[in-house]
Amino acid sequence: MQLEDTAVRPLDEVLPGGLGEFFFNGTARRKKKVVHRTATADDKKLQFSLKKLGVNNISGIEEVNMFTNQGTVIHFNNPKVQASLAANTFTITGHAETKQLTEMLPSILNQLGADSLTSLRRLAEALPKQSVDGKAPLATGEDDDDEVPAP
Repeated sequence: MQLEDTAVRPLDEVLPGGLGEFFFNGTARRKKKVVHRTATADDKKLQFSLKKLGVNNISGIEEVNMFTNQGTVIHFNNPKVQASLAANTFTITGHAETKQLTEMLPSILNQLGADSLTSLRRLAEALPKQSVDGKAPLATGEDDDDEVPAP
C-alpha cells in the first residue's frame, strides 16, 4: 500500500524540500538586472585609475586654454590639474566653456602659437575694413547723433 501512495503523490512532495515545483513547473527565468552607472561612479573609477598611475596635484594654475583646429578655445577657470610625468599623463578637471577665439582676444594674445596667429590674421582680414577716420562703418538704420532723447 505504501508504494501506491508514493506513486500518486505529486513530485514536489516526494523530493526533499519541495524541489519538484522548482524543477518541473517551468518557472520563468529571472532577467539580469542592468546596473546604470552615474557620473559620480565614473568619476570615482577614473580617480582610482589615476591614483594607480601616481598622479600629483599641481596647484597655482588659475586658468587653462585649449585651442582647437576650428578656431575655438576650451576655457577652464580655476581647474584642478594633476600630472604624472612617468606615465606621461596630465588631467584637467573643472567647469569647461567653449568660446570663440575672438571672445578671448585681448587676454590670450601671448598664448597664441604661430598657427593660431595666422588664423587670427585671416579672421582680421575677414572683418569689414574700418573707415579712414578710425570709426567703424555705421550699420544701416543707425543715426550719427549722440543726443539723449527727452523724457
